[in-house]
Amino acid sequence: MPTATDHTLGSLGHGLLLTLAMTGLAFTGALVLGVLLAVLRISPVPPLRAVAAVYVTVFRNVPLLVLLVLFVFGLPDIGLLFSLFATVTVTMALYWAAFVCEVVRAGIRTVPIGQAEAARALGLTAGQSIREVILPQALRSMVQPLANVFIGVALGTSLAAAVGVAELTGRAEFVTLTYDQPLTSFAVTTVVYVLITLTSGLIAGRIERKVAIRR
Repeated sequence: MPTATDHTLGSLGHGLLLTLAMTGLAFTGALVLGVLLAVLRISPVPPLRAVAAVYVTVFRNVPLLVLLVLFVFGLPDIGLLFSLFATVTVTMALYWAAFVCEVVRAGIRTVPIGQAEAARALGLTAGQSIREVILPQALRSMVQPLANVFIGVALGTSLAAAVGVAELTGRAEFVTLTYDQPLTSFAVTTVVYVLITLTSGLIAGRIERKVAIRR
C-alpha cells in the first residue's frame, strides 16, 4: 500500500515535469523574442529602437509576480481566455525576453565594428550581417549570461504557485497541506532546484569552453 512518502514523491515528480516544461517553453520564447528586441535596439530606425527600449524598461522594472497576477486575472476580464499553464508560460517568456535582449545587445557590442563594416563591404544586408557575422561571434560572450537567465526562468517558475499552477513549489505546498510533510516536500524541492541550477551551470560551462576553442 502506498505510503504518504510515496504520494509525496509522486506528486513532486508531476510538479517537476510541469516545472521543466514551463522552463523550457518560457526560455525558448524569451530567447526568440529577446533576440528580436536586441535587433530592434540596434536598428538604424529610431521608432524601432524606441519601441524596444520602452519594452525592456517596462518589463525589467515590474516584478514577475505582479505580471503573473495581472495576466492571469486580468486577461479573463477582457475576454481573453487561455489555460493557466499557457498564460503563465507566455507571461514568463515576455518578462525574461527583456533580460535576454540586454544580454544579446551586450554580446553584440563585443564584436568589433570592423566586422560589420567588412560585411557591408561584401554586399551583405543589415539582416544578413547580424545573422551571419555578428551574432555568431557575439554568442561567445553570451553563453554564461544566457545560462543565468535560464536559471532565473527555472527558479522563477516557483512564483507560478502563487497564481494556482501546480508546478514543483505548488505541489510541495499541496503535499504539506494534505500529508503534513513540510520537511520532506520542501527538502526534496530544494534539492531539485539546486540540481537544476548546478546542471545548467555545468552545461553552460562546457558550451562556453567549446565555443572558446573555436575562436
